[in-house]
Amino acid sequence: MKHLNSRLEAFCDGVFAIAMTLLIIDIKLPESDIQTTGQLWHAILGITPSIASFLLSFIVVLITWINHHNHMQLIGKPSGSFLYANGFLLLTVVFIPFPTSLLGEFLFTDHASPAVILYNAVLALQAIGWILISRTAIRNQLCNGEKAVGQIRLNGRFGVFAFALYSLCAVLATWFPLLIAAFTTITWIFWLIFGIRIKQEGEQLLP
Repeated sequence: MKHLNSRLEAFCDGVFAIAMTLLIIDIKLPESDIQTTGQLWHAILGITPSIASFLLSFIVVLITWINHHNHMQLIGKPSGSFLYANGFLLLTVVFIPFPTSLLGEFLFTDHASPAVILYNAVLALQAIGWILISRTAIRNQLCNGEKAVGQIRLNGRFGVFAFALYSLCAVLATWFPLLIAAFTTITWIFWLIFGIRIKQEGEQLLP
């Protein structure tokens, strides 16, 4: 069973790595005739929103990977339903590059709302993924002991909180896209701290 867990984690790590790599693909200078240093600097400044969106999404995927890795430390064995739930979570991860490219292109324009709405909608779907893997782990008794059960229940509750939060952000982005984009960025500081806590709990459960 440990062998199966290692295969699952290796597969997940590969998916996260691909998602991180895809984020950089849309960052490129516009096709134009650059003949001077000034024109090059102007072109680079023009893609600053794309670079900022890339950095945000890279951090999002990185923190998600860290939290996912720490969550897996609390799981003793997988099950069929857990694998499907985990697959749904990975689906939301690999979809992130698309709204990221939209943010980079439209965030500081009059058409920013759809990009910010879609970005937060993907994060809300990712929260559903966390809820599913937490509930399937508990329902199928896959956890490494009672302490792990308690931590995974907490993970599931935070998943519900994240779903409500990002769903609300998606709605509010209709009127306040820049404000919501900034707020969304700040929320990932919380998830980083939460991930560190999960890691500490997981290390206590390891033999």
